[in-house]
Amino acid sequence: MTPITEVEGRRLALSNLDKVLYPATGTTKGEVLHYYAVTAADALLAHLHNRPVSFLRYPDGPDGQRFFTKNPPPGTPSWVRIAEVPRHAAQQNRQVVVQDLASLMWAANLVVEFHTPQWQADAPGIADRMVFDLDPGAPATVVECCRVALWLRERLAADGLPAYGKTSGSKGLHLLVPLEPAPADRVSAYAKRLAVEAEQDLPDLVVHRMTRALRPGKVFVDFSQNAAAKTTATPYTLRARAEPTASAPVTWAEIEDCRTPAELVFLAADMAGRLERYGDLLGPLIDPDRARPLPAAP
Repeated sequence: MTPITEVEGRRLALSNLDKVLYPATGTTKGEVLHYYAVTAADALLAHLHNRPVSFLRYPDGPDGQRFFTKNPPPGTPSWVRIAEVPRHAAQQNRQVVVQDLASLMWAANLVVEFHTPQWQADAPGIADRMVFDLDPGAPATVVECCRVALWLRERLAADGLPAYGKTSGSKGLHLLVPLEPAPADRVSAYAKRLAVEAEQDLPDLVVHRMTRALRPGKVFVDFSQNAAAKTTATPYTLRARAEPTASAPVTWAEIEDCRTPAELVFLAADMAGRLERYGDLLGPLIDPDRARPLPAAP
């Protein structure tokens, strides 16, 4: 029998709690739900707030079927908030907005990665943050990503922009910048300009184009996730990897000191201690007083 749980006055059927989702660590679905309900809820909900969510679903674990969906899944409860998001001039897209613990647990029960855009549901296409996705091409690793992140931090600072880092939960690193609201195309153009500058300054380390043949041994500075239609793994989401890795906020000291890839791998079980020690390292992203204006185009 599927247990019924009440969360903030909402009745939820939480299924298959003993099912092993991550065979490498023996992590069960129940443990994943505990992570979202107890460990990550407060911090994750702050970053999900008012943002339409795209789901990467992996109901049978990372080795099973995986599929990406933006539309509300069949059976979405009537009390889950749905936002009408413009897809193009003639069509609206409907997406879930995870606003509270009950909605979070309903979504987590589907076994998902949470992905969100750089804009909020009531201002589609107007970005309030900027992201650089640093993706290493083997044999490069997150160690090389850290070198690129340090270059970007200094370059952004020269334009008056603070940057904050998190692991992707996969191979790379994300840098995020809180912005005063600006059109996504302007943010994308600025991010591309910095990616090109990084390649010019660090030609043996950085590539700004996605072409696979260019990427071995280098870090691809992906600026494209600033486009209005794109999304990025939400801070604290677990990923569909061999182990339950989290997209974990990290300190600049950790980025500066990184010498091996293992130093920047954080599992679900690591996150309670990190949150207790550091709080939400990405809190500045949701503090309007930290937002800075996007520099004018040259």
